[in-house]
Amino acid sequence: MKALIQRVSRARVTEGGIVLGAVGRGLCVFLGVAAGDGEANAVKLASKVVNLRLFDDSDGNMNLSALEIGAEILVVSQFTLLADTRRGRRPSWSAAAPPEKAEGLYELFAGECAKSLHVERGRFRAMMEVEIVNDGPVTVMAEDPPREP
Repeated sequence: MKALIQRVSRARVTEGGIVLGAVGRGLCVFLGVAAGDGEANAVKLASKVVNLRLFDDSDGNMNLSALEIGAEILVVSQFTLLADTRRGRRPSWSAAAPPEKAEGLYELFAGECAKSLHVERGRFRAMMEVEIVNDGPVTVMAEDPPREP
């Protein structure tokens, strides 16, 4: 499971001009679910995301987590994070979980984050437009299970 995390001053996701979810100061999390992922991965990664120290303290150092500042989180399903681009020009999506499995883990991840923070969501498998004002810019990749860099 991969989470591409962006610290944002605001973000929203729309489908056909209709706002599905919008947040102010917080995180926009693009979530990719891999074929071998399970519930434990979703729970662990959600905890990692809400506790990552990505926000500035009074000295301007990234020492505060989303949980500590009461940030909002926008979670967007993003199977393309699992793209394998090692061969040719067309990415392979074979590492991505099938939609039936991925949707449940996406919802579990978002639900785990929502236990402690306000969470908005995109629509699973929808063609959406995501508007992000990246604050910093700060963009981080988190994975469970972790892969070596």
